[in-house]
Amino acid sequence: MDYKKLDANDIKFLVSILGKDRVFTGNAINDDFSHDEMGGISKMPEVLVEVLNTGEVSKIMKYASENMIPVVARGSGTGLVGASVPIFGGIMMNMTKMNKILEIDEDNLTLTLEPGVLLMEISKYVEEFDLFYPPDPGEKSATIAGNINTNAGGMRAVKYGVTRDYIRGLEVVLPSGEILEVGGKVVKNSTGYSIKDLICGSEGTLGVITKIILKLIPLPKKAVSLLIPFPNLDMAINTVPLIVKSKSAPTAIEFMQREVILAAEEFLGKKFPDNSSDAYLLLTFDGNSIEEIERAYEKVANICLEEGALDVFITDTDERKEAVWSARGAFLEAVKATTTDMDECDVVVPRNKVAQFIRYTNDLQKQFNVRIRSFGHAGDGNLHVYVLKDALSDEAWEKKIAEVFEAMYSKSRQLKGLVSGEHGIGFAKKAYMLEQLGPVYVQLMRNIKMAFDPKNILNPGKVCE
Repeated sequence: MDYKKLDANDIKFLVSILGKDRVFTGNAINDDFSHDEMGGISKMPEVLVEVLNTGEVSKIMKYASENMIPVVARGSGTGLVGASVPIFGGIMMNMTKMNKILEIDEDNLTLTLEPGVLLMEISKYVEEFDLFYPPDPGEKSATIAGNINTNAGGMRAVKYGVTRDYIRGLEVVLPSGEILEVGGKVVKNSTGYSIKDLICGSEGTLGVITKIILKLIPLPKKAVSLLIPFPNLDMAINTVPLIVKSKSAPTAIEFMQREVILAAEEFLGKKFPDNSSDAYLLLTFDGNSIEEIERAYEKVANICLEEGALDVFITDTDERKEAVWSARGAFLEAVKATTTDMDECDVVVPRNKVAQFIRYTNDLQKQFNVRIRSFGHAGDGNLHVYVLKDALSDEAWEKKIAEVFEAMYSKSRQLKGLVSGEHGIGFAKKAYMLEQLGPVYVQLMRNIKMAFDPKNILNPGKVCE
């Protein structure tokens, strides 16, 4: 695609609608805007703008469409696949200043807010009304629009589902600049195709989200976590289907291995409740009474002990829960701190294939002489597998990461898994998705992209292009 390079007239237009203080060029653009959290893909925008309302977004998109200028909408930049990197330059819209909570509707159990509100702010705000927003991705400083664009899942997905399940309505600015409202406060909707669900998970390639209506539920009164050590990962993972079939409905079922726990201890400077075993399951149960929760976790504890668990640690105080979950939340940064660079494989496989996939990654460590660390959501089969660069040269790293990733994604296909469980495709994982889905599926995706964005100006080069 032949995009226009920005010139003085383009900057003048942007200043005319935003003012000089919200338009940045050249050295005035912080390098953070050239990459996301993973950092492997980097490109500076030609101009960075801060938008404050839907009208400004609409005017920018209309101008960009008329002038063939690529545009990328950007939130906190916590993504891991390069989805918010402006690989064709152009305009980057910083959405983080659109960060108002607009309305809480206690009758309809909805929260209306702008795209730049942080996930951590949502949870804190709604709890004051005895309400609950269940999606719980690990990165709490992500914006809600970023969560929607990747259909983020997180640790509570086992019981409560993923972001898409909590989107009632959206206001979206299309690449043409037109403003579209989809969904609303209604609970049911069979009115035509679900455009709302297409936007959710589209990684900013179909439209720019400017307003969101979230579904809320009543806040569970109590929560208890279990930390369960096992002699090895196979025994831990093989217990998960039995837990799910027990109908005890854990909120979260996480798996972790000792080396990641040790990294988190060093990174945080505080001890995990237990680090002596090779593998652990971490489960949470919530409900409205301690009796209800006790019945659920006692049943699961007995299942785990029968399957060879070494112990069951009950974390029922705020201090214990904070020690466990702060470590779990720090795993990514902790692993990152142990190496010079890394990249992630965010595959999802059937629950009963998790142990088989992790065993395979252990074999790959020996085959390719590279460190691999993993943790993830055992309850839904979503694995976060990190390949570490360590002392490899840039050239050797590029070669090795390509070989290791090809092996892992090939194994994922063999196990009937998919390329991404929650972090998306972006730029980094396109080749693996295209290889898996096949030409018919990919062409349907490209047709959808063309229907929304015939000039291909919105976040071009991502997902299916």
